[in-house]
Amino acid sequence: MINYNLFESILGFDSTSGKERPLAEFLLRNLKAPKVESFEVGDGTLNLLFSWGEPRIVYCTHMDTVPPYIAPKVLGDRVTGRGSCDAKGQIIAMYSACCQLAKAGKTGFGLLLLSGEETGSWGAKAFSKLPFKADTLVIGEPTENKMVSASKGTKAYELTFRGESFHSGYPQFGKSAVELFIDFANALRAHAFPFDPTLGDTTYNIGKLVSNNAQNILSPELKCRVYFRTTFASDGAVHEYMMTLPGGDAPWQKALAVNYIGGDIPSQYTTFEGFPSGPVAFGSDAPHLTGFRRKIICGPGSIRFAHRSDEHVLTADLETAARNYIRFFNLCNV
Repeated sequence: MINYNLFESILGFDSTSGKERPLAEFLLRNLKAPKVESFEVGDGTLNLLFSWGEPRIVYCTHMDTVPPYIAPKVLGDRVTGRGSCDAKGQIIAMYSACCQLAKAGKTGFGLLLLSGEETGSWGAKAFSKLPFKADTLVIGEPTENKMVSASKGTKAYELTFRGESFHSGYPQFGKSAVELFIDFANALRAHAFPFDPTLGDTTYNIGKLVSNNAQNILSPELKCRVYFRTTFASDGAVHEYMMTLPGGDAPWQKALAVNYIGGDIPSQYTTFEGFPSGPVAFGSDAPHLTGFRRKIICGPGSIRFAHRSDEHVLTADLETAARNYIRFFNLCNV
C-alpha cells in the first residue's frame, strides 16, 4: 500500500523550514494527479495542490521540518529520520490513500501540501488568501492515528528588559536586565491561569533568549520570546496578563516592553464514532486554513518522537493511516 521507495526519497530532502522548495519541486514531478498546481508563498517556498476532480475533501499536511536534518533509514518495522512522523509520514500515507481512491474510480478529493508550518503556518496563511473552498479538511499530524477532539491555542510574545550597564563589582550602581528577567520568570511560574476541563493546564516555553553582555558587566538589555499553549479557559486570560505587565509596580515590570507576535485560539474538531479520539496540546495549520465547513486532525506517528533525534514512524501505523483516510472519504459522503 505504501510506496516506501518514494517515502525514503521524500525523507532524503533536507526540508527544514525555509528549505522546502527542492522537495516541493520533486513532489511536483513525482506525485501523479489529474490536476497539479503550485503556489508561491512569498518567501521562496511553494504550496502544492493535487486534485482528483473538484475537491470536496482535502487531505493536508506540511513539507517543512524542524532542524537539524537527520538522514532516513528503513529498519524493519519502522522508518527513521527527520520528518518521518512529522509530517512526511503523513504525506506518503495521504498520497497512498489518494492513489487507492483514484484506482477505485473515486473523485472529489485533493492533497494540499504546505510550507512553513513549523515556523508560523506561513503556507497555510498564504493559501487561505485564495478563493478556495471545500467541505472537509483532513490535517495530518502525528496523533497515533487518533482523531483530535480539541487542540490548544498558541500565543507568542517578544519581551525586552532594559537594564543599566555597570561594572559587576559594583552592582548597586547599575541594573542587570538578566536579574529583571529572572524576577519575571519567577512571577510567571507563580501565576495561576484557569484550569480547563478539556485541555488541562496552560503551559509555556521561553526561547530566543539573548543578552550579549560580558561576564563582568551588568546586562543593559535582554530579549526573549514566551510561547504559550492556551486552553478554552485561559486564552483570553493569558493575553490580558501579558499585555498588562509593562508599567506595573515591580521594578522588572517598569523595565519591560511586550510585543505580541501572534498565535491562534484553542479549537474543537470533528470526530467519528469507531475511531479513538482525544485532545492534544500541540498546534497545527488547521486554525489558519479557512474555507472549510469541518476540520479533522489525524495521522500516523507519535508526538512523543516528533522533533527528537530518534524520530521515527512504524510502517504498520502508515498503513493504518492510509486506510483511515479512505474511511474518512467514505464517512464524509463524497
